[in-house]
Amino acid sequence: MNNTIRTLLTVLFLCPVLTFSQAAFKKFENSEKIGAVIINKGMIQMVADMSKYSDDDDAESFAQLAKGIDQIKVFISEDAEAATEMTSAAKQYIKKSKLDELMKVRDGDSHVNFYVKSGKDDDHVREMVMLVTGMDKNDKGMDFDTVLLTMTGDIDLTRIGTLVNKMNLPKDLEKAEK
Repeated sequence: MNNTIRTLLTVLFLCPVLTFSQAAFKKFENSEKIGAVIINKGMIQMVADMSKYSDDDDAESFAQLAKGIDQIKVFISEDAEAATEMTSAAKQYIKKSKLDELMKVRDGDSHVNFYVKSGKDDDHVREMVMLVTGMDKNDKGMDFDTVLLTMTGDIDLTRIGTLVNKMNLPKDLEKAEK
């Protein structure tokens, strides 16, 4: 009986937290001014399974990292109003969720910030949020002004570099790997 009550209280406590986590960026998924890529566990697992058959040395490391990831969401915009809204929502979410700043990189007007929620040990996090603002301009105009990435699951920080390399992110983010 005691275990049942504890379980019920835990579920009731976590529901609002999980709902907020999932709903915080939901409005960006269908915005015409914001590009969105949502990758769920099934797709992540499928890519991890395909990596097993690769001759790439990093494939096994990538497959191990991918096993722990539940979801990846990436939102991208070059629209000033949408970028401001994304940045504001991210900062509000980071504050309410009590995420810890893991790292920040500033290069000129570009800012890359990583935030995490602690996991089972120092090498693992339950959630990672990356916010990139002020990307460099190229000769064709503005690249993406703002990028918001969220990742949830049991994320192994020692293997995250493999995932960053596989994602082929914009050149400004390469500095964050170093």
